[in-house]
Amino acid sequence: MNINLAENIRIFRKQHSLTQEQLAEALGVTAGAVYKWEAGRSVPDLSLIVEMADFFDLSVDVLLGCQMKDNRQEAMVLRLEEYFHDRDAAGITEAEKALKKYPNSFKIVYTCASLYHVFGLEQDDKGKLLRALELLEHARRLLDQNKDPEISEMTIYGDMAAIYLSMDESEQAVELLRKNNSSGIYSDQIGFILASYCKRSEEALTYLSEALLNNVVSMIRIVTGYLNVFFERKEYRAAEEMLLWSSGFFNGLREEGRSSFIDKLEAIFYACLAKAQMESGNTAHVKSSLYRAKRMAETFDAAPDYDANRLRFISAGKRRSVYDNLGATAMDGIRNIMSSMGDESLSKLWEEISIHEE
Repeated sequence: MNINLAENIRIFRKQHSLTQEQLAEALGVTAGAVYKWEAGRSVPDLSLIVEMADFFDLSVDVLLGCQMKDNRQEAMVLRLEEYFHDRDAAGITEAEKALKKYPNSFKIVYTCASLYHVFGLEQDDKGKLLRALELLEHARRLLDQNKDPEISEMTIYGDMAAIYLSMDESEQAVELLRKNNSSGIYSDQIGFILASYCKRSEEALTYLSEALLNNVVSMIRIVTGYLNVFFERKEYRAAEEMLLWSSGFFNGLREEGRSSFIDKLEAIFYACLAKAQMESGNTAHVKSSLYRAKRMAETFDAAPDYDANRLRFISAGKRRSVYDNLGATAMDGIRNIMSSMGDESLSKLWEEISIHEE
């Protein structure tokens, strides 16, 4: 709550065209008293505030300039988020007020934890970071109130690990992440911390390899998703550019002279590239893309291998296999994708190429 009494006495006195002496005479006080009120050096008694409000024909709260904050829970959360995004350190004081008023509100506790985290980092203040850890642990116990799908127990553990790391407690960060590394969600972070902070490179490779493989699978989904979007919107040039860009990524994972499931994937992607080139008017390259799809498919089908350890940078460890629903063979996969695209001229061209040598 903000009070602007000193400024308001001066404003309303001038609005009534009164000098300090004239206002003092009307209220039965000295001119020096009015001067001190307007300078903020003293505050009039309550009875004088009421009398002054009546004199100026105002309500007391208007004279005081009283501005009440909305302290309902949702309003406080929004205000705390503004402090966070604006990096306003006043948010720490506001956070403690909010925590006193709503000590068991997930939204309040989690948002306050974020404030303490960011200011703890920026100010290198371990006390604030410890307070953030305390609040995150409390927020974790209140998770049944959470309605934000982007926040979960896993994300809270990730936040806590980041705080441990910023306090140079890398072993605690690794241990927390390792205990909660469901489906390899934190493998990249664990590998990074082990390699960069703990200097345990061999152990780091295991986690980094798992993270890389997870990201390869994720990249396949991302590229495929983009292709579906671009084809549906008839943005064939964008589809062509996406396929050419991703080809560099997947090519970089190949071991020289060794076939892998990347060949099957790329064979199908090159068939999609031929479709994008045909539709975008880049017809001169359609046949070369189909021939490349054929070569990759034949290479894979001659010695199919779904072992993920065949990829570059994947450290040997437990055996990892990948699988897909593209087709039993790479050639089947191309025929299936051709059928799904429903382009008779492209399908006919593929049939011609698939039975002839280049």
